[in-house]
Amino acid sequence: MTRLLIIGGSDAGISAALRAHELDPQTEVSVLLADEYPNYSICGLPFYLSGETPDHRQLAHRTAFDGIEILTNHRAVSVHPAAKTVDVVRGANGSVKTLRYDHLVIATGAVPVRPQGLPGLDLPGVYLLHTMGDGFAVHSRLMGGETRSAIIIGAGYIGVEMADALRHRGIDVTLVSHTDPVFPSVDPSFGRLIGEELSRHGVRVVVGCTVERIEAADNRRGLTVSGSGGFTASADLVLVATGARPDTTLAAAAGIALGPSGAIRVTQRMETTLPGIWAAGDCAETWHRILQRPAYLPLGTTAHKQGRVAGENAVGGERLFAGSVGTQTVKVFELAIARTGLREAEARTADFDPVTIETETWDHKAYYPGAQKLRVRVTGDRRTGRLLGAQILGPWRSEVSKRIDVFATALFHGMGVEDLNDLDLSYTPPFGSPWDAVQMGAQAWTSVMKNEVASCSPPIDPQILGRCARFPLVTLSTRQSG
Repeated sequence: MTRLLIIGGSDAGISAALRAHELDPQTEVSVLLADEYPNYSICGLPFYLSGETPDHRQLAHRTAFDGIEILTNHRAVSVHPAAKTVDVVRGANGSVKTLRYDHLVIATGAVPVRPQGLPGLDLPGVYLLHTMGDGFAVHSRLMGGETRSAIIIGAGYIGVEMADALRHRGIDVTLVSHTDPVFPSVDPSFGRLIGEELSRHGVRVVVGCTVERIEAADNRRGLTVSGSGGFTASADLVLVATGARPDTTLAAAAGIALGPSGAIRVTQRMETTLPGIWAAGDCAETWHRILQRPAYLPLGTTAHKQGRVAGENAVGGERLFAGSVGTQTVKVFELAIARTGLREAEARTADFDPVTIETETWDHKAYYPGAQKLRVRVTGDRRTGRLLGAQILGPWRSEVSKRIDVFATALFHGMGVEDLNDLDLSYTPPFGSPWDAVQMGAQAWTSVMKNEVASCSPPIDPQILGRCARFPLVTLSTRQSG
């Protein structure tokens, strides 16, 4: 019987297993899982820790894996491509056993970045947050009743979500950001608004600060964090949320090539550089659909899709991963912030001629009660009118997340900014307007560009701005990334 072995039981690994079993039930599918929590939503940890999702079992995407062997507490320690075997350790101190495979999918995910040279990372009360085990450790500390204050190092997605989560529990929070303003995934104007929202809910926000040391407090209770500019603060708990990197130790040791980002190099079929071995999820590169080249965009949505492709092809399919445009969203207290595509600086680095226009518009008709303002930032190419990216910020109940999906769909299909106005979007006064907020943002961008036509050098063809053709997207099934 053909044996498909999958290393990793989170989003990509389970998606690969499910798809392979669906297409070829005769293939023996086994998933190696380093812990005992298959297919749990790590993205849900902040809501478990806030108490909004009180039972960690609610984070399980699924609990039944009919026809798939889930080997919990099995940690792969080496891959031998020539012999088609994997050495595995069961439990913390178990003996090594060897498992055979015919096809292998590596879905080892990512690991937290530990800031190099930062003393105190291993002190009691200092936590990373990346696995269910990390979540349980923090939860145990919080439920002990002695945690009244916390310092969060890092103001990306996990940092701002955990600031919200801990304030939900009534804990005093200091958020330390290396960048100024916080949350560098969006433009600075939105970052400042996020910082204001954090402050409005009682978070002490420290920006432009490099943390230099974590040490036990003088009273031997709690921890003291110090950093650049004379920053110092003490708290009962320190959470380090400075990002993640692809977990590729196993793949690299097996001779599988890595790309420039340090992630596993793959084709759009999710093939690695070794025959019969696929990779998917946060350990692997992503095909960037706008740039038409490999990138590293570790997202849960991408991991599910890549895993599905890898699983299908591992049992004889010919499916391509269509690519990602980097669509992301986050809730911070009463705000929702979302982005997709390229920011202006990213677009300029990619040799576009980007222009970003921000507009403010209502989420639904102003005469219907409860209308609230949305800020929409649209980035397009000055020369061609092509849509390159978008960002939206507004109240979290105002459909920010779904509206960014309209932009994401347009980007996926290579549309121009003006093309957005042709979309047949739904309308009723409690939910929107005849011209949706997405289209109002597009019209603001086009209006500014038309005013520049006469003064631009080289001049812009007005017909391009008036009716942009869709831009062709080329996908290559055999191209290696890197």
